[in-house]
Amino acid sequence: MFKEMRRKDKEITKDEIEEILTKGEYGILSTINDNGYPYTVPLSFVYYNNSIYFHCAIEGQKLDNIRQNDKVSFCVVTDTEVLAKKFTTKYKSVVVFGVASETDDDLKEGILFELANKYSPQFLVEGKKYIQSAKDKTKVIKIDINHITGKAGK
Repeated sequence: MFKEMRRKDKEITKDEIEEILTKGEYGILSTINDNGYPYTVPLSFVYYNNSIYFHCAIEGQKLDNIRQNDKVSFCVVTDTEVLAKKFTTKYKSVVVFGVASETDDDLKEGILFELANKYSPQFLVEGKKYIQSAKDKTKVIKIDINHITGKAGK
């Protein structure tokens, strides 16, 4: 169903993949628009219990696309450095293929807290208050991972 990675010499381990997903600052979500064109958007995310989660408004293009086609791709790139003299770039990257769905309310608050813990760990008390005030205006989407690859240019 999924092609094998062509550049096996750049393939990274499962542990390295998990490190990138855990430490990555942002990811790029790709969905398919109703006109057949890809729609990509950068977003904050958390890797939790072998899935990817992100939050969004209660309506919008991402949600419309996911509702019509729940298959998505998600990419995270870290540790980039342009090596101009060598005409190349150092990087680590992960590409995920999965199925996106809205989480239920029981999981929603926990994931919002995980996002606060990742991005604002020094403000968790304030984060809990913010979650309580914003949770009804927020959706949390889970990506169940079906296939994942990782590579690095060193």
